[in-house]
Amino acid sequence: MNLPHAPLFIDVAGCELAPRERKRLRDPLVGGVILFARNWESRRQLVALTSQIKAARADLVIAVDHEGGRVQRFRSDGFTVLPPMASLGRLWMREPMRAVQAAGAFGRVLGAELRACGIDLSFTPVVDLDWGRSQVIGERALHSDARVVGLLAQALIAGLQAVGLGHCLKHFPGHGWAEADSHVALPVDRRALSRIVEADAAPYGWLRHSARAVMPAHVVYSRVDPLPAGFSQRWLQQVLRERLGFQGAIISDDLTMQGAREAAGDTVQALLLALRAGCDMALVCNLAPLDGGAALDACIAGLREAERRGDWQPDALGAARRAALLATQAPLGWDDLMLDAAYVGALDDVAALA
Repeated sequence: MNLPHAPLFIDVAGCELAPRERKRLRDPLVGGVILFARNWESRRQLVALTSQIKAARADLVIAVDHEGGRVQRFRSDGFTVLPPMASLGRLWMREPMRAVQAAGAFGRVLGAELRACGIDLSFTPVVDLDWGRSQVIGERALHSDARVVGLLAQALIAGLQAVGLGHCLKHFPGHGWAEADSHVALPVDRRALSRIVEADAAPYGWLRHSARAVMPAHVVYSRVDPLPAGFSQRWLQQVLRERLGFQGAIISDDLTMQGAREAAGDTVQALLLALRAGCDMALVCNLAPLDGGAALDACIAGLREAERRGDWQPDALGAARRAALLATQAPLGWDDLMLDAAYVGALDDVAALA
């Protein structure tokens, strides 16, 4: 699929598109839309919203943070309330093969419900290790052992792929050791590169052939680079691409988070740092409800000016990686999904995690 390299992932204000938002989504630098709980009222409304987005631009990637546990945007009107991913790790400690089966079921349920509502991709699974230090990760982590995380994540990805939903591993190279929350601070991890790569980053190498996308952390690994991983060519190019062999899309974490702002100064500079470091797409969230999205328009204008100056240039690989994030098959409608034997069986496996 020949698509432009449109690196901006942006948000929308509410439960339907305003005329100004339709125009913004048609900008050739915009390549994706991320949805939040504020964009949700009901399944019918969500389907209407995703249809409006695709009508504005059929190639836009529609994404959501939908992991289970405390990070799940849609929780009512038929959506399964999923347990935290740590429940899969706890099951592994009792019955490893049953945990692998449950992880696949978890992915199928999560993916099928989102696909039925027009979503292309979820920013899941978390493959951070549970070192017992980071409250922002906590039960979002599958396990403390990288090998277990890799196996359970692979099974979960298989469930997502079975129903055509895209996915994104996060937060490279690992957010489980740094104690601060990058939403409100700039965390620092002072461990050596070898220790991080051998433990926290190991799942990214093991999953390099199946993973569709990776999201780097807004964490400074001070013995490796003074910049956060998402702004670091060393982490993204030398470690993730060259050493670990990952060739899928790299999508920045939200550039309005405090961890990004502290390192970059403002959102436009954060956007340019992320793209220059090697991100194929950059997330700019929670700006659409403010002043009619004026800050989003400033980001688009800033990137266009950087392109004019030669400070950033689109590339064919970035375009191809964005195209690969789109859903890979047509979804079952919700009514048909409720009668689908594979989905119903997966629901039973997920219910047993509670």
